[in-house]
Amino acid sequence: MLSAIVRVFRTRDLRNKLAFTLAIVAMYRLGSFIPAPLVNYGNVQSCLTATQSTSGLYELVNLFSGGALLQLSIFALGIMPYITSSIIIQLLRVVIPRFEALHKEGQSGQSTLTQYTRYLTIALAVLQSTTLIAVARSGTLFGSKCTNPILIDTSPISLALMVLTMTAGTGLIMWMGELITEHGIGNGMSLLIFTSIASRFPQSLAAIANTKSVETLLVVLGVGVVIVALVILVEQSQRRIPVQYAKRMIGRREYGGQSTYIPIKVNMAGVVPVIFASSLLYLPGLVAQFNQPDKNGNVAPWVSFVSDYLTRGDHPLYMLLYFLMIVGFTFFYVAITFNPEEVSDNIKQSGGFIPGIRAGRPTTEYLEYVLSRITFPGALYLGLIALIPLVSFSIIGANQNFPFGGTSILIIVGVGLETVKQISAQMEQRNYEGLLR
Repeated sequence: MLSAIVRVFRTRDLRNKLAFTLAIVAMYRLGSFIPAPLVNYGNVQSCLTATQSTSGLYELVNLFSGGALLQLSIFALGIMPYITSSIIIQLLRVVIPRFEALHKEGQSGQSTLTQYTRYLTIALAVLQSTTLIAVARSGTLFGSKCTNPILIDTSPISLALMVLTMTAGTGLIMWMGELITEHGIGNGMSLLIFTSIASRFPQSLAAIANTKSVETLLVVLGVGVVIVALVILVEQSQRRIPVQYAKRMIGRREYGGQSTYIPIKVNMAGVVPVIFASSLLYLPGLVAQFNQPDKNGNVAPWVSFVSDYLTRGDHPLYMLLYFLMIVGFTFFYVAITFNPEEVSDNIKQSGGFIPGIRAGRPTTEYLEYVLSRITFPGALYLGLIALIPLVSFSIIGANQNFPFGGTSILIIVGVGLETVKQISAQMEQRNYEGLLR
């Protein structure tokens, strides 16, 4: 492994790209600790120390921002607005024919969709930063354990300045990610998410060691290694559907005749269903949080129900809803992103066929059959992986940001594998030798 790293840094172009990527990542992490204007940094730190854990309502955003959300930093929103807008644009392709037409236009259409994604990102950043500052102003950001004032000034101009700063921070993060994609190594947005999640690992592991014991930490590390190995196995697993292209004579030359395959991954949906399910389960808690008790201290029955069952990750009802929503969203997202009829038409137009299957409608039905058979275990896999941090919270009382499970491990493994593949591909272009021999 050491020799592979040495070979990477011996290649000048690759070394420059890695240095550029690391520099952008370092600036991103630095911005996560710079507080937004008019935020009482001392009170924020004391509240973080008092609570010792992330509120379930903001767990996902805080995870993707590398802890910057509860720091109320200039990068508090992290990359979450961009992720949300990307998913929304993908879903809109189903209901807006114009978006689907742009998707099929190639590079020019993709550029237009990317521009729409940027605009929507800024709009979502304004909305999310306004919500975050409103919650911080009401004093409920850290729950009842912290009553210190978080904001120095709550005048409309001051609140507008904080919203503008956090929105600009999101725009800067988006620009950093695009710079990495263009001039660095790997997908910039994915690497920034990778950095945010990986930065939380030492803190999560230290919390387990301090609150439990070193023996518990060693058990967690052992379980983590097994989970990572299993996730790598599943993420690399795919069903390869063979495709044969018939030979064609054009003039005196013969074309076609080669064989290829259509790769259908077990986990085609990636981490998107987990994000969908987490976001929807946070909505009831968000709405309930703004419903204050009456003069007698009583709250509405539905608020009590939400507080008791839909905000506690260790409750069986929460786990069941979470699991079922992930399974449902997996089938929904795969159906949107992989169109068997479109793939069948492309194969037919190229003069290809699946051995033993007639072209046209039979090919479409066969692809639908294979896709449903592959998606079902993939959906169960996603649901079980997402439950790992919730189960660990119930068993060992660890923070729900358990380092080896759920969204974090899926992103860490997925981005890590993709980045290694890109580095290896670039080394093969220059040295005819990959990263790993």
